[in-house]
Amino acid sequence: QIELVESEGGWVPAGGSLRLSCAARGLTASNYAMAWFRQAPGKEREFVAGISRSGQQTDYTDSVKGRFSISKDNAINMLYLQMNNLKPDDTATYYCAAEFTFRERLINRQNEYPYWGLGTQVTVST
Repeated sequence: QIELVESEGGWVPAGGSLRLSCAARGLTASNYAMAWFRQAPGKEREFVAGISRSGQQTDYTDSVKGRFSISKDNAINMLYLQMNNLKPDDTATYYCAAEFTFRERLINRQNEYPYWGLGTQVTVST
């Protein structure tokens, strides 16, 4: 059974940093493209960052480029999101997602991801 478990988020002051992690259980991460999505109150869930199965390719939504960094450690089936210079607009519930893929590719559409974590809340205050 595949399970994705995000680390606890938390409260961060604007300009601060936070690293989220996602433990991928029941799968071999090197066979999966993975991503982080987020959903703010009253808004639809949106793509934040994605990473290919090997970890060599990454993709970011424009609003987080230069501030967030996605990475994965396939040896221990972990996905990470390093978030720096956080802004109040980054306040949201963050979700990790995974999709099996035979080839190196990036996936930024949520309907292509069958596996999801339960989410973790990140609150950035002014």
